[in-house]
Amino acid sequence: MTTSDLPATHQPRVPLSVLDLAVVSEGSTGAQALRDTLATAVRADELGYRRIWFAEHHLSPGVASASPAVLAALVAERTSRIRVGSGAVLLSTTSPLLAAEQFGTIAALHPGRVDLGLGRAFTPPPAQGGASAGGEAPSSGTQARTAGEPEPTPPAPAQPAGTRVVDGLLIPAAPGVAFTDTALRQRLLAQKEVVGASRTPAEFRDELELVLGLRAGTFTNSAGTAYTSPPVEGAAFDLFVLASSGGVSARVAGELGLPLAANYHVGPSATLDTIAAYRAAFRPGVLDRPYVVVSADVLVAGTDAEAHRIADPFTAWVLSIRRGADGAIAYPAPGTTPTWEDLSDADRAAVQDRVDTRFVGSPETVVERLETLARVTAADEIVVTTVAHDPADRARSFELLAQHWGLAADPAVPAVAADREPALAR
Repeated sequence: MTTSDLPATHQPRVPLSVLDLAVVSEGSTGAQALRDTLATAVRADELGYRRIWFAEHHLSPGVASASPAVLAALVAERTSRIRVGSGAVLLSTTSPLLAAEQFGTIAALHPGRVDLGLGRAFTPPPAQGGASAGGEAPSSGTQARTAGEPEPTPPAPAQPAGTRVVDGLLIPAAPGVAFTDTALRQRLLAQKEVVGASRTPAEFRDELELVLGLRAGTFTNSAGTAYTSPPVEGAAFDLFVLASSGGVSARVAGELGLPLAANYHVGPSATLDTIAAYRAAFRPGVLDRPYVVVSADVLVAGTDAEAHRIADPFTAWVLSIRRGADGAIAYPAPGTTPTWEDLSDADRAAVQDRVDTRFVGSPETVVERLETLARVTAADEIVVTTVAHDPADRARSFELLAQHWGLAADPAVPAVAADREPALAR
């Protein structure tokens, strides 16, 4: 069978991948969340997703993904074709050398299936600074509904100034979150102390060139001393840069000819700027042409109404990340969190960008919105993250999306068009 023989609904689109946070559901445990993550990875492999990445979050009650390299290694052993990697290793907690050695070790046993995604860490600005535009903290209202009470889809709230629609894609205003006051800044600083994140990262370009130099076997330090790392030299992993703004990360990724992952699900207000900065800075390096992965928050169910019912706790969960004293809370059950109308203006402003840009609905609804995201951003690939209280709802979302996107569970059937296949690791 060739791609021309496929029905129209199964014509190749850009590939889909998964970003998993190992979300801890309220009433469950971190250990169960990690077991659920492994099950998700095995099913994603069967369904034809391109890759699965694992986030790095520390000391958040609702997120168990703290060790991307460990999860990637465990998943690589349990799967056959899906790529595994980090989205991302944070360079305030892990040096680029250690990250490259961890993922180089995995790649030695699973060559050509490993991605090392690196990200500059979030650092709270000085107390006298201003609000962070589009930043995301490392990973409530007082009135709750009765559990299970049906909640109709709320009317679209008024959009804040700065919101725009570009060819059908919502680009929201930057969130109304200041990382310089309230409990958020104190939490970030306290977490840094507990994590022991005492290293001072070098310039981001230098950190990336260290990885590339070790892999090429050409690395020397500033004093001219050559170093070799056996698990890194010649390692068959792909190096990605994750970025949430059009700043240093996007620019350096372009200058080095590396692939970029742009965070629409974290900082949607800056996504187009991020991609534009990367493309403007791009020079042939590791890649001959730019390669852009764009992330999206997605939840698919049989109908729009059912998807919105399952998606209900998302607002409270994001609010806990951006304004809570302890970070991401254990993910609540539908019908147990405050309604949008119950929230203060400040709380709504803190989360509206993420609520409005989450793709929630039936397969047809979500596929249409993802196609718009891919078209407007000219993405080469979409990576989706899906959170829900019930692991069965998460699994069903991935299955419905794979089916309606046209992913190929059968390796004999191409999952993506040939010109979308990346040629990254060499």
